[in-house]
Amino acid sequence: MAFFSVDMRVLRSFLSVVETGSISETARRLGRTQPAITLQMKRLEDLTGRVLFEPDSRKPVLTDEGNIVLSYARAILRLHDELHAQLASTDIEGHVVLGTPDLYAAFLLPGVLALFRKAFPRIQVELRCSLSTPLVSLVQRGEVDIALVTRMPGFSGGQVVRQEQLIWVMGEGHDVHRAEPVPLALLPPGNIYRDYAIEGLEQAGRKWRIACTSESVGGLQAAVFGGIAVTVLCRSALVHGMRALGVQDYFPPLPRVELLLYRASGPMSAAATALYDYLAHNLADRTPQSETPHLRESTQV
Repeated sequence: MAFFSVDMRVLRSFLSVVETGSISETARRLGRTQPAITLQMKRLEDLTGRVLFEPDSRKPVLTDEGNIVLSYARAILRLHDELHAQLASTDIEGHVVLGTPDLYAAFLLPGVLALFRKAFPRIQVELRCSLSTPLVSLVQRGEVDIALVTRMPGFSGGQVVRQEQLIWVMGEGHDVHRAEPVPLALLPPGNIYRDYAIEGLEQAGRKWRIACTSESVGGLQAAVFGGIAVTVLCRSALVHGMRALGVQDYFPPLPRVELLLYRASGPMSAAATALYDYLAHNLADRTPQSETPHLRESTQV
């Protein structure tokens, strides 16, 4: 095969198609049209001289050679982004306000922000924790530079950077999940975690009551560890001392939620741009799905 070079944007599109199992979802995430993404995939096959997707599959299904290209695409993009960050970091300084619910601040961001600080030591990140809905208003008013939030009904704009599986959780060593009605520890009304918990139990025919309402994940954890309630969290927040509940415990399956990354309108500083790009890349869930190489459409929330 002759020498060839591949545009990083094509590799990112290819990686997104594999991770989401959807041309349309990739187009939505990257702000492109479906024909444009399809053309990129065809271009990648032409460049490699290999068939990367099964031609007779209704959804994107990788061939064996497609999986080989996938492994190299991940490595190439990782090295490319690391090099870009290292070369840019010494020249960028400034102050950035990042808003996010404390759930994500506690369980998703610490490792990413620690690496960002090493790559960009002259950028000061101010973390502001609040619920998703007020944070979207803050970033739209320019009071927050960047916001990582849960997609709620009515939200528009923002870049989808991650999906989180919701799970039922209770404290280990307790049997509160057997209580009727089920005592729940939930976020305040208007939050999608709360909505899915209540809707799921009602559809399953189980009675429920509110045992704890908290704007903070700390309050939900206290109720769970104390054995007074069951709650709904993202899987990333499952820690020692908690037990996940499932259909075997008569709790219905829960969907995934989408995490959106917003930026303030108007020109962004170099520091804010660096943090935005770093979060968008490093928060993406690249864990191979159980369906790979047979992919399915992502759950839409």
